Amino acid sequence: MKPLISCIILLFFLSCHQKENKSVAVSNYNEPKTFGEKLSQAAISIIDPSIDYDPAYFKIDYPNGDVPKDKGVCTDVIIRSYRILNIDLQKEVHEDMIENFSLYPNLKKWGMTKTDTNIDHRRVPNLEVFFERKGTKLPVTQNTKDYKTGELVTWMINDKLPHIGIVTNKKSADGKRNLIVHNVGGGQVLEDCLFDYKIVGHFKYEGTLN
Repeated sequence: MKPLISCIILLFFLSCHQKENKSVAVSNYNEPKTFGEKLSQAAISIIDPSIDYDPAYFKIDYPNGDVPKDKGVCTDVIIRSYRILNIDLQKEVHEDMIENFSLYPNLKKWGMTKTDTNIDHRRVPNLEVFFERKGTKLPVTQNTKDYKTGELVTWMINDKLPHIGIVTNKKSADGKRNLIVHNVGGGQVLEDCLFDYKIVGHFKYEGTLN
């Protein structure tokens, strides 16, 4: 009987150990809870250095249209990330522009006299207006702590190229800055580039229904 009792005791301890390990595994997984965390996760999920930076005009579907999957610019990072969260910026920007065309820089900047669902949402200046109108405009500072997970940053590179990226929850090697998912020519990548360019805009947008 003693060997049998020993086996039962051993199986009991093994069972407890397995349950403990499962509990640890579950507790170590951090499910994104806030919208910002979800947007950060969405942006990280589309990282792909092989994406060709192609600013060409494409005719795309509406709504939920996208340029070819192997192509894109900085705005496509934003559009694709939000789409994962079921937010279609193509549709939302278009609908706001129809009602408020004069508030957007299309006529002054590109000579456009009407909306274009193929390109309007893919232009940084339009997204800046949209995020300020429908989201929250945040302070532009040089303080790393002001740029939080899931927020949007716009830059002006060399005083001529508008650029945009998503602030993620990932940290720089020194732990001081949140890394950015963006595309400035090297594909959809995660980089420590928050202060590499001149910051001109800082926004938070969680969708019109949030």
